[in-house]
Amino acid sequence: MNPTKLKEQKQKVLLMGKSGSGKSSMRNIIFSNYVAKDVRRLGATIDVEHSRVKFLGNLVLNLWDCGGQDAFTENYLTSQKSYVFAEVGVLIYVFDIESQDFERDLATYNAIIEALEEYSPQAHVFCLVHKMDLVHVTFRDTAFEERQAAIRQKSGGFAKIVISYATTIWDQSLYRAWGNIVHSLIPNLEVIEDYLSQLAEAIQAEEVILFERTTFLTVMSHTSDIGRRNPYADRYERLSNIIKTFKHSLANFTTSSTSSHQFHDFHIQTTRFNLIIDKLTNNTFVLAVLPPGDAELNCTRINIATAREEFTKLDTTASRGDR
Repeated sequence: MNPTKLKEQKQKVLLMGKSGSGKSSMRNIIFSNYVAKDVRRLGATIDVEHSRVKFLGNLVLNLWDCGGQDAFTENYLTSQKSYVFAEVGVLIYVFDIESQDFERDLATYNAIIEALEEYSPQAHVFCLVHKMDLVHVTFRDTAFEERQAAIRQKSGGFAKIVISYATTIWDQSLYRAWGNIVHSLIPNLEVIEDYLSQLAEAIQAEEVILFERTTFLTVMSHTSDIGRRNPYADRYERLSNIIKTFKHSLANFTTSSTSSHQFHDFHIQTTRFNLIIDKLTNNTFVLAVLPPGDAELNCTRINIATAREEFTKLDTTASRGDR
């Protein structure tokens, strides 16, 4: 493997939506390791809260969590217009499925889209129809499809590229949406994919998944023919949720912060398969599912250690842009 130098990529991400739609809750679950039951104590966002999230070595998200009160929104669209909407890489707009005034929400969204077209016409746009757990399961698909169609109609020049997701903080849908959003931002995916494919072939894995360390969102995966038989299409998001909950439990028992590593690796051995999760770089963990047996597990550890050197070169080379 010949490591390729990667230039740091900074992405300005606007997180917008009316007050109470759940923006800050999802941000804290994804990036600050909150669990769903803990976000109830969060207060409303005042004006704009900035956070800088290093996602892998070469991708930095400058996340702007914009308060959704009417007064703040008016400022974003008037006196702060160029400041807020210039050089935006991604707009994530959150709609509350139980909003009592969806038409007004759409009007606000449309005004924001017009500002985005003016200052950042190359931006990506994602819409999250949130709090779907409050809709009876029988009507969820229909409710989401109706909202999705209405959103597209108000998306102006972004109508052909806007992507909507149905989400709730109470299941893996939030991880699926944010995982897909961040995945779309990662530069040089083919380099990472090539490295991961070589690792998977070396250890004869059914499946290998690369996770970002802090968020445990899926960065990349490689699946063999056997792995494709897995009936659980949402297994990556389920694993993200399970592992973050596990880390949260470790934090409670060890009195460490939820943002610390808490574990370096662990494995599960059964008569049908081995599963190992191991730290790959300072910013990533790798999960591998492979055939059963001690020899297979030990060989995998050796191969991960070898791959670690190559992946670390990608991470550290790209990180030099921070200095």
